[in-house]
Amino acid sequence: MATAATMNGGGQQAFGPVLSALATMSSNADRSSKGQAHEYLERYQKSEEAWNSTFAILQSPQATDEAKLFAATTLKGKIIFDFHQLPREALPQLRDTMLTLLAAYAKGPKPIRTQLSVTLANLAIQMLEWKNVLETVVSRLGTDPASTACLLEFLHVLPEEVTEGRKISLTEDELRDRTVELLEENAHQVLQLLAQYAQSSPDAAKNPQLMECITSWIREVPLSAIVHSPLMDVVMGALQSDTSFDSAVECLCAIFKETKDVDENLDTIKALYPRLATLQPKIGQAADAEDWDTFKGVTRVFAEAGEAWCVLVARQAQQFRGLVESVLECCLRDREREALSQTFNFWYELKQYITLERYMEARLQFVDLYSKLVDIMIGHLQYPSPESGDSTTDLFEGDREAEDKFREFRHQMGDVLKDCCEVIGVTECLQKSYVLVERWVAQYGPQAQQGKVPHWQQLEAPLFSLRAMGRMVPKDENIMLPRLIPLIVQIPDQEKVRFQAVMALGRYTEWTSEHPDTLQDQLNFIMAAFQHPSSEVVRAAALSFRFFCSDCRDLLKGFMPQLQQFYEQVIVSLPKASQEEVTEGIAAVLAKQPLDTIYNSMKLCLDPIIKRLMTMAQAASDKPQKLAIADHLNLITIIIQEVKPYVEPSAPSHPCVEYCKEIFPVLAAICENFVDFAPIIERVCRCWRYMVLSYRVHTAPLLPQLAEKLSAGFTASRQGCFLWATDSIVREFSDVSAYVPESTTLAIYSFYEQQATTFLRALNDLPPEELPDVIEDFFRLCADVLLYHPDRLLTSPLIPSILSAASTSLTLLKEEPLMATLHFLRDVLAYAGPDAPSSHFDPNDGTYTPRPNPAPVRTAVRALTLAEGETLVQRCLTGMMYTFPADCFPDASGVLLSLFQNLPNETAGWTAKTVGMLPPGSIAPQEQERLLRNIQQRIDSGEQRRIRGLVQDFTNAYRRRNVAPREGLGRLEGTRFRFAG
Repeated sequence: MATAATMNGGGQQAFGPVLSALATMSSNADRSSKGQAHEYLERYQKSEEAWNSTFAILQSPQATDEAKLFAATTLKGKIIFDFHQLPREALPQLRDTMLTLLAAYAKGPKPIRTQLSVTLANLAIQMLEWKNVLETVVSRLGTDPASTACLLEFLHVLPEEVTEGRKISLTEDELRDRTVELLEENAHQVLQLLAQYAQSSPDAAKNPQLMECITSWIREVPLSAIVHSPLMDVVMGALQSDTSFDSAVECLCAIFKETKDVDENLDTIKALYPRLATLQPKIGQAADAEDWDTFKGVTRVFAEAGEAWCVLVARQAQQFRGLVESVLECCLRDREREALSQTFNFWYELKQYITLERYMEARLQFVDLYSKLVDIMIGHLQYPSPESGDSTTDLFEGDREAEDKFREFRHQMGDVLKDCCEVIGVTECLQKSYVLVERWVAQYGPQAQQGKVPHWQQLEAPLFSLRAMGRMVPKDENIMLPRLIPLIVQIPDQEKVRFQAVMALGRYTEWTSEHPDTLQDQLNFIMAAFQHPSSEVVRAAALSFRFFCSDCRDLLKGFMPQLQQFYEQVIVSLPKASQEEVTEGIAAVLAKQPLDTIYNSMKLCLDPIIKRLMTMAQAASDKPQKLAIADHLNLITIIIQEVKPYVEPSAPSHPCVEYCKEIFPVLAAICENFVDFAPIIERVCRCWRYMVLSYRVHTAPLLPQLAEKLSAGFTASRQGCFLWATDSIVREFSDVSAYVPESTTLAIYSFYEQQATTFLRALNDLPPEELPDVIEDFFRLCADVLLYHPDRLLTSPLIPSILSAASTSLTLLKEEPLMATLHFLRDVLAYAGPDAPSSHFDPNDGTYTPRPNPAPVRTAVRALTLAEGETLVQRCLTGMMYTFPADCFPDASGVLLSLFQNLPNETAGWTAKTVGMLPPGSIAPQEQERLLRNIQQRIDSGEQRRIRGLVQDFTNAYRRRNVAPREGLGRLEGTRFRFAG
């Protein structure tokens, strides 16, 4: 650690390259130059030289504000992550230098001052010998009014940094003791300091920094001490100032959150509630003045108070009715719909309580308010009305982002309507929508019949509300829906209104299945919508058609010829997603056909698709034409996936399989002809896979030719989809039973070995980075083969090569193949013990008993572990330290745990060797020694399972310190800093 004199004397030369790289990052330099500069600065941030040069930059008059902010951020990272690089005797000087620097930046720029305050806080956390932190900081920064901002900033960030626990070198015990020293023992003094400062001047009481300090210390100080202190008056007063309003809202909401345990905070809530009530007039004042920022803040205050005290509102409905009315008023007055969403969670939480039997009285108290809430929400659902009155005008003036936001927001309001249904009842909610639709029809219906649809927004909004509430309506509702449905199918043909009407009908198909008298009119209305010029309406029609067919299939099963005719008419003209939805609907009705007619019905629906496929395959030359083939193949898969009538396993044949035999040659030919086009072969494999999954043992006659095509396809294409389809065969036909002869099982295992051999050859020819999806599918297949054929696989001549391939695959950076590989490795290592990981199930008594693990298997797994263990340890540890995605950590540490359980001492040696290979300076020697010592202690005590936590903590700490990007670099690209004092 350099002295202050050294740091000052370093001059421009010491940090010239850093300033040059920063200038490149902030300039218009080309991407390559910026990339080189970025890499240099990342290395610099983690280097030991940064300790000196960051101070030099911060003290240099020549450095820009951007460079100084980067230096301050880098210094923070050094304190947090590289504290072990400093000798303990240098820490007092470092502390004094930091205090001097902080005072120097008292007037700003604020971003630099904030970074230095966070840095000093982290130094205080880790410098255990510094006992009088608060006293030292106050004496250095609190006596000079110019440094008050620094002191407040430090007080603000200290609890946040301690709570975050971003520590590297501290143990849990040290951090716990330090928390007591820094926070608990200083809480009362901090409260006094803040109160004194607030009373020092009117401006001080409105300082946002003061509010931020109070917010930070709320969890460290008894809440009642704040609420009953002069600081509470300061917080409420700050709500009247534009300067401090936002920070005061934040503070007040933090106070409410701390009172969530209402029984423990009852006295505090009683003190807070009258203060909150004084803000109620501010709702109307802000709305009338169109001060929407203030309105949003006030809404948040009432909503968060309501959320925190929700159970108390339910218990004492009369006393807290005013709070609920205030939240409702916020909803009513929010003309801009900017604050509304802040109330949604409150309405949901309150509904959760008052719909319980024990809070029935509260429900009765609030029924009228929830009833008004329905009216308010339906009003807010309306699309904007153009001033010109022209219904063709772009309602959002070309702002697609605003339109998408509004559409998403409507669905959130729909969820509030569902809450209202539970409180006041579905019938009353439906009646409100019905009245609005009926009123529009009475007022504007005659004009609409003349080809005009005036004020369509007033009709579309209640239709949307009907759609939103559909899930809440029971099938036996007999009051409103018999009146609503006939009204809906007669609404005029305006695009958005028609869309909403079609979608609304799709939400009531379960009800329609119990009221068949309404089915014909609804279905005619939806089928007519397929001819609508609007693609949105057509998509809505396809979705609703699917719901109708799924929920009303028993009513429609006798109309299969007519439905097939309709299907054939519309399917080609629909977009891909709608084709699939309509096909799903047809498949639902098809699945209800009698077993003796299902072959003919399938043929009726699929033959036209097969003929189209053959024609398309002959003419396909470009990518769009090939993608169209893939989309059509998916339609076949949907029907095979959905149409799977039960046929006894002992039956000689299955009607659906008979049809699959007919189309198999067509699928095989398409697969061969387009083996170089992944979307097509993936769809073909998916279709074959669902043949096996849907018709199970009945697909046995297809297995020989299916295995042949899967093997040939994988050899020719090296695409993982062929392994994925192979996996379905392994899972379905690997249980030896009366329906699956052992000869078939053996043949399938031999088929797997063929695929494995082809995979190993591919991995030998290409680096794993070029085969990530194939690796994922292969090891998922291997995991299933291991489940059903453990003895064969673990003693196979192929298994050493497979395990070596797994080890090689751990160098990948992609999550999915890594997860599949790690799962397979864990499964293999689980066979090292006396009991196999899979148990035997006795159907007679429903119990599972351990299945003995044969000695040859145990011997084979031990030999495999000895041969590959060192590489596995290196790959798993370095992956956890450097490259693995976070979701891979549990499985990687699980592999290491299995190795420690199987070969504890050998694995400890491999771990020590791997850790010893880490770059010098990246880890403190004592940290390395502590890890290895703790591992050995766990081995000696037989507590190998606890090693997993040690490894995870160590690798997480190493990664945060040495690999994860540090702060300050991302902001430098493409933008300049804006500094405020």
